[in-house]
Amino acid sequence: QEIEKYKKSIFDQDGVLEYFGSEAPAAIAGFDRLKKWVLDRKGAFFSESAEPPPPKGLLLLGVQGCGKSLAAKVIAGELGIPLYRLDLNRLYSKYIGETEENLRKALKTVERLAPVCLWIDEIEKILASSAGDSDGGVSKRVLGTMLTWMQERKDRSFIAATSNDIDNLPPELLRKGRFDEIFFADLPD
Repeated sequence: QEIEKYKKSIFDQDGVLEYFGSEAPAAIAGFDRLKKWVLDRKGAFFSESAEPPPPKGLLLLGVQGCGKSLAAKVIAGELGIPLYRLDLNRLYSKYIGETEENLRKALKTVERLAPVCLWIDEIEKILASSAGDSDGGVSKRVLGTMLTWMQERKDRSFIAATSNDIDNLPPELLRKGRFDEIFFADLPD
């Protein structure tokens, strides 16, 4: 517990990654297919010679308030790995080139810490503006860096991304190889 507390204090003050630690698996209503999907692939995630290859991550899509963020925390618990959240508020900087450098540093940290679950909450907020040139191309470079990393990485990190609006996501983000699966989370009935 002391080490967990120390890690949290370091990450909270130092960068764009926020440390959440690892929690015990929890019950979450309405996500039975998601939990089954994660549990079916858990063995491949920790095996060196897994067939099929270990999962890279998934996208949780749905309306606000339906439990997507909670589901990301449950995924980390089910896999038994620590959860880190990419803090979008700390990623962007007013200085030229610093935003891209912040992202590269965060992704390198994730690779070094693997196996971890990287939670990217409301991913459309970071990647949606990549179509415009209003920010001098920063968003396009961030998107390019993120897409390349998601496609080419070989580490044991797992991405749990959430989105409220699929219309604002670039289509290249949704192709296979970046996310293994997309789950829709609806309001409870």
